[in-house]
Amino acid sequence: MAFCPCRTGLVRLGLVGVRSRVKCAFLDPLPHVLSPCNRAVARTLFSETGVWSREYKADTRRKVEQWWHPRIMEQWRMDTLDEVLNPMGWDAFGLPAENAAIERGLDPEEWTKSNIQSMRKQLDNLGLCFNWDKEVTTCLPDYYRWTQWLFVKLFKAGLAYQKEAVVNWDPVDQTVLADEQVDERGCSWRSGAQVEQKLLRQWFIKTTNYAKPLLDALEELPEWYGVKAMQANWIGDCTGCYFDFHLKMNGEDMGETLAGYTSSPEAVFGAAYLSILPSHRLLHGTSPVRCALERALKTGKDCLTEVIAHNLFTGQELPLVISSKQEFNGHLDTVIGIPDSSEEEASVARSLSLSWRPVLKSHDNGKQTLLNSAEFTGLSREEAFDAVTQKARERNVGGYLTSSKLRDWLISRQRYWGTPIPVVHCGSCGPVAVPEEELPVTLPKLPSLTGKGASPLKHAADWISCTCPRCKGPARRETDTMDTFVDSSWYYFRYTDPQNQERPFKRSLVDHWLPVDVYIGGKEHAVMHLYYARFLSHFCRDQGLVEHREPFKKLLVQGLIKGQTFRAADSGQYLKREDIDFTGKEPVQVGSNARLQVTWEKMSKSKNNGLDPQEVVQQYGIDTVRLYILYAAPPEQDILWDVKTDALPGVLRWQSRLWGLVTKLRGARRDGGVPDPSLLKRKDQAEARKIWENKNYWTLDVCFFSCVLVHGYMLRLTYDLSLVLCPSQNASPCVVQHSLEFEEALATLCVMTAPMAPHLASELWAGGPLLSRGGDVLQQPWPCLDSEYQEIPDILELAVRINNKMCGTVSVPRQVAQDIDQVRAMVLESELGQCLLANRTIKKAVLSPRTALINFLVEE
Repeated sequence: MAFCPCRTGLVRLGLVGVRSRVKCAFLDPLPHVLSPCNRAVARTLFSETGVWSREYKADTRRKVEQWWHPRIMEQWRMDTLDEVLNPMGWDAFGLPAENAAIERGLDPEEWTKSNIQSMRKQLDNLGLCFNWDKEVTTCLPDYYRWTQWLFVKLFKAGLAYQKEAVVNWDPVDQTVLADEQVDERGCSWRSGAQVEQKLLRQWFIKTTNYAKPLLDALEELPEWYGVKAMQANWIGDCTGCYFDFHLKMNGEDMGETLAGYTSSPEAVFGAAYLSILPSHRLLHGTSPVRCALERALKTGKDCLTEVIAHNLFTGQELPLVISSKQEFNGHLDTVIGIPDSSEEEASVARSLSLSWRPVLKSHDNGKQTLLNSAEFTGLSREEAFDAVTQKARERNVGGYLTSSKLRDWLISRQRYWGTPIPVVHCGSCGPVAVPEEELPVTLPKLPSLTGKGASPLKHAADWISCTCPRCKGPARRETDTMDTFVDSSWYYFRYTDPQNQERPFKRSLVDHWLPVDVYIGGKEHAVMHLYYARFLSHFCRDQGLVEHREPFKKLLVQGLIKGQTFRAADSGQYLKREDIDFTGKEPVQVGSNARLQVTWEKMSKSKNNGLDPQEVVQQYGIDTVRLYILYAAPPEQDILWDVKTDALPGVLRWQSRLWGLVTKLRGARRDGGVPDPSLLKRKDQAEARKIWENKNYWTLDVCFFSCVLVHGYMLRLTYDLSLVLCPSQNASPCVVQHSLEFEEALATLCVMTAPMAPHLASELWAGGPLLSRGGDVLQQPWPCLDSEYQEIPDILELAVRINNKMCGTVSVPRQVAQDIDQVRAMVLESELGQCLLANRTIKKAVLSPRTALINFLVEE
């Protein structure tokens, strides 16, 4: 596993969140650990200056981080060359970068590369350790060459195709949006503009062919908590399939192919007609059958047309009907009318005087078998369902099980800054894929971009004109670019082999590192990105490129760091802070004084609600920011970024308290010399025993990915150790000076602190007299339970007090000894509780955090 205290949205050009078969330098002992005899010469800030500050103030924090930061980063680079795959990449194509470049009058490539360098520096400044030799950047030709290579594979497999379609058009960004990129209000996820419907010729990837395998494979992902249900709902129940039809008029093939859906593929030989909606593209685009359909159309009625649909599977020729309905189930726009399987479809057929062949025979036992269905006659409906769909798939004319709600993936974008689609259009050959040896098709340099109108590539005349790879005649390049989700659907493969110039990745490396052990990503990718990534992985497996189907074993769906957003109420446009007047009770737009919609949303350039992490780091320090991000909320929950909350001061106080503990230990060692446990009195030994028990107790249930839980345990252990130093507790200074238990607990604290606050922990470990262990704190194994503690009985005797008076004991399971609700219930149900508390009014029950004791405060 790898640990990265960074949430999607805080510092993002397009951070790709993946951790693959990763071990951690913070957790695993490395082979070059220093021997105990070398420990005395470990260099620290203290050894450099000769001064140990008694308090961890801002100036000390800054000096500690400046000293340790380059050393930690360099140690990571040396230690993890062959052991860890903890990569980082840049999802760098897309609308935000293009729009930002246009706004500043810059070239998108220059703008993007400068941002990448800036963000790399920010990540380094936060002390985040990545394998930069595995870095990928989607806008570089050495990456998108292979995105194009995969597209060509899809095209040759019949899974990438072009058709006219009614699409979601963003009038502000002037591009097509996938359905997933339109919110519940019908607005663009980026610009906030009301989306329009527009008919365009677009490129699609036939993800519906993989709907059933993707749905079924969710069973292989038990650790996709929550997201698995979202994926299943997104795909829908795969109970039907499409069959392909060619359209004819007067016996002539019109060059149009339609895919018709039915939930009863076993009865397809009994079809009576093929039905389309009045909103279908054939009635609104450039199809040669449009005029014939318009002549037949009568709104609100089922209309028989002169167009014939030839079923490529059954060989039947069916009339094309324009439905009286405005919509079918889900997202369907073309359905096969099969009267035997639907009374409604039978009614339509009768009303239009259409004939059909009966294909279902009912038996006395309730079963049905097939009639008039060619080689499938005599099969039961269940047997025919499987046989018909399999045969259709074999003949490549449909038969892939999918749902009525799932659509194919629309990937065309009418913008410049994206991966060019590697297809040329030839007057003789039609669309032809660019040969693999001619990839990449690189973006041409354009003198200027406006972001308005058609694709900017349509103005690159020299780039557009080309030769057809098949007939060598004149051709034109495709001017649409790919949706950026295509780039990010396969990056996890490239991470394993980013320098490969011969193939997108070497199979042996992919099969070694993948599937990814733990994928860390924002919950906004629960359906789109993860669905597309799963699809590409399934496809690559079918192509023999990888061994596995599913790319990610386990998900940690992290929450977002959200910033405050301000939107114009009329247009929905996101405003910059300089365009807002904050002087009144409520923010208003500068100039118009119009009221604004104020919300908290994921930090994003497009929403103008991000912040520069470097400013926060400079003010509070690296470790403080890392701890705050982890402590503000569990990783799966969102954070509303507001540094005025109590969390930051609390984090600073905890660091100071931990520094104070090491300072006290340093003082005790300086004044008392080598620790001698034999000098401890009985009371001191009892106190040392408590420290030992508490250290093991707080170590017992630590789960490293539950960062808030880890930090909470660290806070409690810090508090326990601080009590030893508190004069009001009548604690003996001998416990600090001579007990190994205090030192061991403090060492455990430092090790658990190291992944979250590595600079502070490194200084404390090397500058404090913390046990004679080899190596720096980041090279220590993660704390584990002492074997003696593990042998302690699972049952402990809990002392019971009533109004502070000792009344007896009750046996409780050790694992619930700190759960106030369970302990209270067990005591009340016990014989002691029934005798002393059954008839008394309990005002409060207090469970001691340090000892096995509960105190009931009752009315006298």
